[in-house]
Amino acid sequence: MRKNSALLFLFSLLSVPAWAQDDLLNQLQQLDSAKTFPVTATFKSTRIVNGHSIETMKKNHLDFRISHRFGTLNSGAYQFFGLDQATMRMGLEYGITDRFMIGVGRSTSQKAYDFMAKFKLLQQTSGARSIPVSVSLFGSTAIYTVNKELEFQDKVSYVAQALVARKFGERFSLQLSPTWLYRNQVLVDDDEKLLLAVGIGGRFKLSKRVSLNGEYFYTAREKNTVTAPYHDSMSFGVDIETGGHVFQLHFTNSLGMIERQFIGETAGSWGKGDIHYGFNISRTFSFDKKSRVGSK
Repeated sequence: MRKNSALLFLFSLLSVPAWAQDDLLNQLQQLDSAKTFPVTATFKSTRIVNGHSIETMKKNHLDFRISHRFGTLNSGAYQFFGLDQATMRMGLEYGITDRFMIGVGRSTSQKAYDFMAKFKLLQQTSGARSIPVSVSLFGSTAIYTVNKELEFQDKVSYVAQALVARKFGERFSLQLSPTWLYRNQVLVDDDEKLLLAVGIGGRFKLSKRVSLNGEYFYTAREKNTVTAPYHDSMSFGVDIETGGHVFQLHFTNSLGMIERQFIGETAGSWGKGDIHYGFNISRTFSFDKKSRVGSK
């Protein structure tokens, strides 16, 4: 009898921690289900390849961005398959808040200056209050200065985009980019001043610091009335993040690096080998002592 009582008492002592652990786990699950968690790092950079992503710069962070596009691969060995030729854009982008950023850039193509702003309107979340997508609003103005004979207003173009993205798990992200592009003066007489386009871009994460990216912009242009050899922009590349730097290496049929150029004026064709090798280098500087630039 004493032996049975001792075994029962010992079993009771062993069961108490198990019950307590289950009860604690249930409480933690209830607490988690009552919270809302923001979904972050949908993309590694503020760009997918050429086009903007939904990401914005953090408050008091400055991004110094250098972009290069070389000549076409089909230019042959004499031009070192395009590497003898280069087009460049330099830009500065600053986070006013965690959701709002501004920027300015200068491109060698058409000697263009561009000014942009982006605001994250909606943040994807999970948990108690689930929001399925992130939404950012983007706007920019570009000024072509290569032709000094034109009036100032004829050199200006405007772009507005709604960037809608969703992160599916830890590895895959997808974005749609409805676009409105207006040019006060077009480069080809029978081209349209107003263009509507939609972009689709994605990211597949290979590791903590490396991802594959791709994007395609369909432009709703009246193909039969335009004699200019314009094509839809398509690009593929790799993102490599190293602390405060993000290196983006890619292939694209677009020479230009601002929206007017790669959405409205892409002259290259993938089918003909008009493919440019290019890269973006992003270096972030923090002016906020309380925060540090980390990996995504």
